[in-house]
Amino acid sequence: MKRRVSNVTMRKRLVTVFLLAILMFAIMDVRLGYVQFVIGDMLVDQAKESRSRDIIFEPERGRIMDKNGEILVGNVSAPSVMVVPKQIKNPQKVAEQLAKILDMPVDKAYKHVTKKANIEEIRPEGIKISEEQADAISNLNLDGVYIAEDSKRYYPNGTFLSQVLGFTGIDNQGLMGLELYYDEMLSGEEGSLSFFSDAKEQRMPKIADVYTPPKDGNDLKLTIDSKVQTIIERELDIAVSKYNPDGALAIAVDPDTGGVVGMSTRPSFNPANYQEVDSDVYSRNLPIWSTYEPGSTFKIITLAAALEEKAVDLNEDTYNDDGSIKVEGATLHCWKSGGHGLQTYLEVVQNSCNPGFVALGEKLGKEKLFSYIENFGFGKKTGIDLQGEGKGILFKPENIGPVELATTAFGQGVSVTPIQQVMAVSAAVNGGYLYEPFIAKEFINPRTGEITKKVQPELKRRVISESTSKEIRNALESVVAKGTGRGAYVEGYRVGGKTGTAQKVGKDGSYMKNNYILSFIGFAPADDPELVVYVAIDNPKETVQFGGVVVAPIVGNIMDDSLRALGVEKRTDGLQKEYKWTEQPLVEVPDLIGKEKSDLVNYQVNLSVETSGSGEYIIDQSPDPGVKIGQGKKVRIYLSESKPKQN
Repeated sequence: MKRRVSNVTMRKRLVTVFLLAILMFAIMDVRLGYVQFVIGDMLVDQAKESRSRDIIFEPERGRIMDKNGEILVGNVSAPSVMVVPKQIKNPQKVAEQLAKILDMPVDKAYKHVTKKANIEEIRPEGIKISEEQADAISNLNLDGVYIAEDSKRYYPNGTFLSQVLGFTGIDNQGLMGLELYYDEMLSGEEGSLSFFSDAKEQRMPKIADVYTPPKDGNDLKLTIDSKVQTIIERELDIAVSKYNPDGALAIAVDPDTGGVVGMSTRPSFNPANYQEVDSDVYSRNLPIWSTYEPGSTFKIITLAAALEEKAVDLNEDTYNDDGSIKVEGATLHCWKSGGHGLQTYLEVVQNSCNPGFVALGEKLGKEKLFSYIENFGFGKKTGIDLQGEGKGILFKPENIGPVELATTAFGQGVSVTPIQQVMAVSAAVNGGYLYEPFIAKEFINPRTGEITKKVQPELKRRVISESTSKEIRNALESVVAKGTGRGAYVEGYRVGGKTGTAQKVGKDGSYMKNNYILSFIGFAPADDPELVVYVAIDNPKETVQFGGVVVAPIVGNIMDDSLRALGVEKRTDGLQKEYKWTEQPLVEVPDLIGKEKSDLVNYQVNLSVETSGSGEYIIDQSPDPGVKIGQGKKVRIYLSESKPKQN
């Protein structure tokens, strides 16, 4: 006998089933809503991603320009080849065609086109190919073979500024120099062309491709002036040809900002072909990397400290130099055998007298002298925006005795970098302000031309007063006009500076014989410096080993041409050069325009005359009247049958 279910129980069961159904539908609705509105976009993206294939488009790397906008580093088109192996119907034939155009083995190309990968790059033969190769591949119209737009770096000036600019790798990544230091700002962001394929990796033609354009990197404008840099490169090339040195370097800076106007190293290299030179050539930017005893250029710091502390009056105080000075049993010699005799301290500076500077160091004492040395920035990195900067070596305080104090006073026993010297001397002559050196001036959006970042000069501290700085400028101008720096004298420009002759230290810690680093640091105009230039020549051959003889004339040439290129007008109010009996004074070019050719006999000057054209009247000349040039130098005159009109 079956048991009968009551109506109440039946209703309860129906309600339960109904409630469960409602609950299930509610859960399904919530789930569908979650999928639709919360994770729907993500799932769509995942679905697209599982079926999409991306061809990467590299961004255009930011250009590098000098301060006036001249391109120093640009880009040229260099497409790359990519293949989608599953879309290739005849791998052997495609491999043979690609191998022929890309100049690679067929079996290697075959491995690329048959590789189990969604998208395969043909490296390195298919990376950064020529436009002709890209066109040849495109004209074949091969299924599964794609040409991706790309570019590579172009260095229009070859070795120009090479260690500073640096170079990039095959993927346009910065590897050295500014290319590495500012890689993130220069790189930009990748773009892509996305197409959709089915499970067999065949392209789905009914679904439109998605193109995401690349975002180009920022252009970089430097503090470098190409005109000054060209002059520096020229003078270093001449020095290398003339002296066959182990190395050479030059730096030029704006002393009022710390901006680097020019910088160069020898040996140099072409950044486009960096693989062809030893890594020591491109990895050592000597102006910031090299450390060595500075020699007499360091005396400027001792002079600054002595003047700021009022330890000496250059015109009133005297020093008698007999050729050497004894310090705790050690005999320290002057470069001039027999010494300079009785001198004022201004003459001590002019003559670069070692014993005289030892006396200045003793007047200051260890604590004061070394506090100024550190305050001028020695013993630590300057902070220049380049990698690989050295910091030099100073004596530890506990190791400084009377001898160490004495040798430091004239630039021996300490180790410094060229950039440290340039920034310290800039501070000594610009009114006492020590700046951080920098090369990057501003970053610019390549599309809009908008400045995205501007670098401001960074003042570290003031190290001496304006009055002390003025005394230093006057003293160093007299070094060039009357002392050891006469080789740097430039007619019409007030040039100040200091020579340096430093004996090199060997691997065993002892000084090397007949092996010197010769240097000169100069600035102009002396009353209001606009340019500080430092040049060092490492172990020049077959010449006298004096910075004043070898390097001072190089700095003089750089100053003369650079100041004219920068638009600095010549003046006649500077100190006049004192000529030694072995030197010939300059000759002022007479005004010959409007004169007759026969009148030349009336100008009894030691100059060589060359003529251009024909006729009796002089209508033009070069150099201009009033310019002073060396005796025996050429003056070119231009002749005509007609007398020139008078203004």
